[in-house]
Amino acid sequence: MERGAMLAVCVLCWSCGVCVVTAIQRAEMFPYGTLSGDLVLAEGDDETSKVLSLPKPLYFYDSQFSQLYVATNGIVSAQDLPMEKQYVDDGFPTDFPVVAPFLADIDTSGGQGQIYYRRVSGKVKGTVTVGSTPVELNNIDLHAYIVVGDGRAYTAISEVPEPVGWALMPLAPIGELFGWLFALELPNSQAGFKITGAEFTRRADVVFYPGNQRLTIIQTGRGLDDHNHLTVDTVLSGQVPFMPPGAEVVMDPFKEIYQYYPSVATSTSVREFSVVSAERGSESFSFQLKQNITYRDCRHDNRATAAETLQITMERVFVMYVKEERILRYAITNKISPVGVEPTGPELVNPCYAGNHDCDTTAQCIPLEGQAFQCQCATGYKGDGRNCYDVDECAESLTSCGAHAQCVNLPGSHRCQCQSGYEFGFDGRTCVGDLLLYRVIYVTEPDGHQYIDECSTSPCHISARCINGLGSFQCQCQPGFYGDGFYCSQQQGHVQTTSPEGYPIVGAYVPQCDANGQYIPLQCHGSTGHCWCVDSRGEERPGTRTPPGSSPPVGPTQRPDSACERWRANLMEYYGGKPEPQQYMPQCDPDGQFSPVQCYGETTYCWCVDQDGREVSGTRSHDVVKPACLPSVAPPTVRPLPRPNVTPPPNTDITLLYAQGQKIGALPLNGTRLDATRSKTLLTLHGSIVVGLAYDCKENRVYWTDLSARTINRASMAPGAEPEILINTNLVSPEGLAVDVKRRLMFWVDSNPDVIETANLDGSGRRTLFDADLVNPRAIIVVSSTGTLYWTDWNREAPKIESSTVDGQNRKVVVSDGIGLPNALTYDSSAGLVCWADAGTKRLECVSPDGSGRRVIHPSLNYPFSMVYYRDHFYYTDWRRDGVIAVSKDKQFTDEYLPEQRSHLYGIAIATTHCLSGEICVKQS
Repeated sequence: MERGAMLAVCVLCWSCGVCVVTAIQRAEMFPYGTLSGDLVLAEGDDETSKVLSLPKPLYFYDSQFSQLYVATNGIVSAQDLPMEKQYVDDGFPTDFPVVAPFLADIDTSGGQGQIYYRRVSGKVKGTVTVGSTPVELNNIDLHAYIVVGDGRAYTAISEVPEPVGWALMPLAPIGELFGWLFALELPNSQAGFKITGAEFTRRADVVFYPGNQRLTIIQTGRGLDDHNHLTVDTVLSGQVPFMPPGAEVVMDPFKEIYQYYPSVATSTSVREFSVVSAERGSESFSFQLKQNITYRDCRHDNRATAAETLQITMERVFVMYVKEERILRYAITNKISPVGVEPTGPELVNPCYAGNHDCDTTAQCIPLEGQAFQCQCATGYKGDGRNCYDVDECAESLTSCGAHAQCVNLPGSHRCQCQSGYEFGFDGRTCVGDLLLYRVIYVTEPDGHQYIDECSTSPCHISARCINGLGSFQCQCQPGFYGDGFYCSQQQGHVQTTSPEGYPIVGAYVPQCDANGQYIPLQCHGSTGHCWCVDSRGEERPGTRTPPGSSPPVGPTQRPDSACERWRANLMEYYGGKPEPQQYMPQCDPDGQFSPVQCYGETTYCWCVDQDGREVSGTRSHDVVKPACLPSVAPPTVRPLPRPNVTPPPNTDITLLYAQGQKIGALPLNGTRLDATRSKTLLTLHGSIVVGLAYDCKENRVYWTDLSARTINRASMAPGAEPEILINTNLVSPEGLAVDVKRRLMFWVDSNPDVIETANLDGSGRRTLFDADLVNPRAIIVVSSTGTLYWTDWNREAPKIESSTVDGQNRKVVVSDGIGLPNALTYDSSAGLVCWADAGTKRLECVSPDGSGRRVIHPSLNYPFSMVYYRDHFYYTDWRRDGVIAVSKDKQFTDEYLPEQRSHLYGIAIATTHCLSGEICVKQS
């Protein structure tokens, strides 16, 4: 090859490797600007928007915010921002609450650019005429939540005024859109979102019969926002029939056929529904629905054309209007399939959601496409997910135990145990001399006399020196610092505030002090007129500065710094004011108390603490998710709340009661079937964590334990009844609860001091039955006919089920082999068997009271927590499904109820209008 040709080839190769980089084009961005409803920030280098008032407070941990500000430099704050020089060049976190979605030093002066901002969420607006009364809906919020593994769609519309709230209950088609978009797909079908994407328009025309009222629903999908949330606007216009206040709407399952054409899907159907009210009883109505969903086809989609018709099956249709909260809710379970195709086998739910996977009990089930899933061992365990084994962090040197500490291995974790004479410091890791019992060091003088060296305990601030004396000591701040020796801060440069003649200099700020030389909480600038609040060190409290002429801020009541705040200030000083991301800084709440979760800086190494900041054993976590730490006291009430009154479901003979966080729910039975349509919230208990439940059929009362308030309570089931506290002393972690209807006694377990106690039903006559050989007691039941107690203990090393007489005699172990986590316990009165549900073995088993005749009722449960028996059926609360599951004695799942609120359910009990023959004794938590 000639030299020239070779050169040409090399130049060609070099030129082919050149890359072109371009900026993001305007067309590639989300729609923005004034035409998209954006507001424009004023031009400048350091501008802040006018205050944006939030219709509802924004909650962040223990704080709440009702307003926001947008700043030029790409940050949002809950208070008016300081000058940019105070945060642009400094590291985070800042001294004021801030979110930095696009932190940059920007100057838009002189037309160099513009900054747009808006409040984004799905909105509902329009005019709806209820009967003959028009009601205006002005941009109220709509939120939808979809459980894609089940095809369940939950829709909530807030701030709906009462007349239209009741009337819109039959309009489940508002929420059906989300069910169609994200329905559970059976073979050879596609959910709507895969066809339309995030941009579409749906028009639905509804005609009600017999009144011939007409309503139009227009829902516009405007794409995904920057959080990948689908934004849908809804416009309602027309007339709907009047619904009596307090009425319930019942809608049966139904099927609808969708016709698909290029860029449009259509359907037509007639729906029937019932309205049940106290005034009119049960009435039947119907409406006709015609709808078109238009969208843009993907011109680059080369896949085969979707089926021309698909069928969507809608089940478990639940509608409710909550007058007190002005919220309208719809919940629907949706499955989509070819027309005429019905599932021939079990519902095609991913095993992770159904709970029938084979992952180890210490592994997480991760759902994949279709029926596939993956098992991943939890932190602190290793293995293939099907079989996980504990990691011995102590033997493998994976601990962070410091000097004077011993590592103790635990299942899935470890803990550091201080040697005798030492205890954990506030970092939860370093063992120091006992903070409560000071080390006593005797110093011997030449004359043989001895005295105590108090300085050996390092009682002074890190920037102070300790001077020991006979019978006492002194703390003195080091040169360059000032304070009382227990707290020292660095001296600031002197600021001249007076003239040589002694008069205040105009423009200078003169601190105001009280007679004791302490800062007055309210400080004002004598020249400018600005006022603000300060803490005990004279530092301005963020967000309190007011301009001249306005009312001065109201300063908080002064209190001494708490232990958490003192320790935090001490460490901040020690770190030079800028701790490293991995260094520990105590986290304090606004009241100065230790936050329940403490972490090393910005790391994921976290643990739980008690109210004194001491680590709770066995809570250390290295996972991304922080440990679920319970606060020592209930959170403060944020806003006035209505009094907690009992609201039982009407016309029910047999009702299941279940505990779910701050409420007790009521689920009526129709025979042995769960009647979800009549389910209600029996009692709302703000600030509580209800765990154990029991029912007294003689006096129609419900009893419960409150883990947050540390109380045992009761209330009559009569409408409007209020709770009554029975016991509120010497309880730490009350869980299981049982009522002996015959002897008028109650029994409960407390899993922290590990005791079983009893008292009369009014709380009197309290006494301890057992306080030994208990590790993790949970469930307890009483059989009145035989005077026998049964309880479970899920001690991981030796779980067991025990029994005794109601007066604490004849204690014995009933079952101890082949059990793992026996959470739930009940009594089969028809067969005289003790039955339990095990979250470890996944089995429901029964045994005779003497331990003989053991048999498996069901071999593959999900995650049972509590259980009750009624008419050949077991009803249990399940933590994997977050619902109530019904299992018949013939080993078949017969029913389930999934409350709209998706959170763990705890205790369960059965309430009756009269005591059942042979079952008067069976009340369980």
